[in-house]
Amino acid sequence: MSEIKIILEKEKFKSLKGRDINALLRENLPRVEDTLRAEREEILLEKVAKLEEKLREMEGEIEELREFYERALRDKEFMMTERERLRRENEELRKKVEEKRRELEKVHGS
Repeated sequence: MSEIKIILEKEKFKSLKGRDINALLRENLPRVEDTLRAEREEILLEKVAKLEEKLREMEGEIEELREFYERALRDKEFMMTERERLRRENEELRKKVEEKRRELEKVHGS
């Protein structure tokens, strides 16, 4: 069995002398339980407040990531469109170069 030590001031000890300590403890137990419950509730409310703050921070970070991702998607679309445009342009230039070469071969070859 574990041991509990209670330290009291001398005057308090004298006032309790001769009283039924078990009855006194039983009488005060509901108030002690209420106090402990209130302290626990306060601790839990503080934890909830911290968690809510952390949640707001995380939501802000998620929003920043969402914006970054949306910009990245727009940039990717732009780059793909630009790549396709350059491909077409390159193909047209190849055709023109090929035509010029054929013309030059005809002129020099004849």
